[in-house]
Amino acid sequence: MIGRRFVFGAFVALFIALALWFFWPTPSGEIIVPAGTAGRPAPTVAPVADSRSGKIAAPAAVAERSALADRLNVPGADIRADLRVVDEIFFAFQTATHGQNPFGENHEITAALTGANKLGYAFIPRDHPAINAAGELCDRWGTPFFFHQISGTRMEIHSAGPDRKMWTDDDAVLTP
Repeated sequence: MIGRRFVFGAFVALFIALALWFFWPTPSGEIIVPAGTAGRPAPTVAPVADSRSGKIAAPAAVAERSALADRLNVPGADIRADLRVVDEIFFAFQTATHGQNPFGENHEITAALTGANKLGYAFIPRDHPAINAAGELCDRWGTPFFFHQISGTRMEIHSAGPDRKMWTDDDAVLTP
């Protein structure tokens, strides 16, 4: 008969091994490239900030450029289409990061979407025309979007509309 101490010790060892596996930090700059990306546009590389030292490090591998933002603020589309594109970008971010949205102010969220995330993957190219000089993601009229984190997985996206004034009648809002 196996003793209680042995069973307890095995349980503790298993718990420690699982905790180490779950909480072990990923290497800085690790990039995960989605499968089946052959035939997509040429790869781009986004530098990644090392969370420990704060220094900018080159990614360990080359990630392919995401094409999601190519439809953002294009002529012939409307603000509803733009909001859906931004929502698709958030969904892709959630999928890649195991269900969490980026958080913070617009410039912090935009930084995460342009590669300052644990994957180092740019869901939006840093040089996208919808990103202003302050690093904020903007609507088709050049006004920064307002992002309201409803939960860890739900992000309300708010555009000021053509009058460029937030909280007026012409605003466009997407609440997933």
